[in-house]
Amino acid sequence: MNAARWWRKARNSRWGRALQRWVGRPPAIPDRLWQRVLERHDFLVARSAHEQAALKTLCEHFLAQKEFTGAQGLVVHDEMALTIAAQACLPWVHWGLPGLDWYAGFVGIVVYPDEAVATRTVADRAGVVHQYQEILAGETLHGGPVMVAWSHVVNASDRAMQGHNVVIHEFAHQIDMRYKGRFEEPNGCPQLPRGYLGLSAWEGVQRWHHDWQGAYQRFVAQVEMAERFGSAPPWLDGYGAQSPAEFFAVACEAYWVNRSAFQTHFPELTQLLDAFFRHPG
Repeated sequence: MNAARWWRKARNSRWGRALQRWVGRPPAIPDRLWQRVLERHDFLVARSAHEQAALKTLCEHFLAQKEFTGAQGLVVHDEMALTIAAQACLPWVHWGLPGLDWYAGFVGIVVYPDEAVATRTVADRAGVVHQYQEILAGETLHGGPVMVAWSHVVNASDRAMQGHNVVIHEFAHQIDMRYKGRFEEPNGCPQLPRGYLGLSAWEGVQRWHHDWQGAYQRFVAQVEMAERFGSAPPWLDGYGAQSPAEFFAVACEAYWVNRSAFQTHFPELTQLLDAFFRHPG
């Protein structure tokens, strides 16, 4: 099991165990390491000092709660683990520590050096079983683990202009699945916080479904027009047309790494995500 050495050793040291037992605080992230990760990601450097401090605290707790495994011989070193943690925790920068409860349903994070190939098995309507291979930059399962390809993570800053971020995408699926049954499919509607938009629970869900379904249908139509007739493709990743769950995930990644562009294309969804993530706007 490969994990970040600094926090693993500190957490398991005598003082680290005492610190967590007495005050519930995990070991601090070294300042030089933290600054190095921030400086390599424009969408993190752009955050206010208050947001960066909150994000650092989230990362410290996140790293103390999760286990990283490198696949295919990859060794997950300190900076890699922190880079993933910073992006995974970014959606909860305005929630604070309670936001990490959304990730309480799993522990494992698997990091591949590059895209992975998964063999899928499906049965058609006639009952005939087919197998095919799918290339994955990331994947998440109910109860974990979360898998990401380091080749996509390391270029996160470059991909932000297009609204891409594989870490936030996969963790958005965990947000979607949180509080759903193990065999309940993600549907692009996470459990909404109490008092969401000042509405009752029923009204909040109805508002969410109405606005997201409308945006999803328009988006699917744009993607189809681009693929079939050569129209201009939408700014948001066309993979979101696969399902409402994928649309929610690509929307979340774009919202967090390029909020201004996302707001231009999806003003109604920006309002809903602002309320969900407690963004001050």
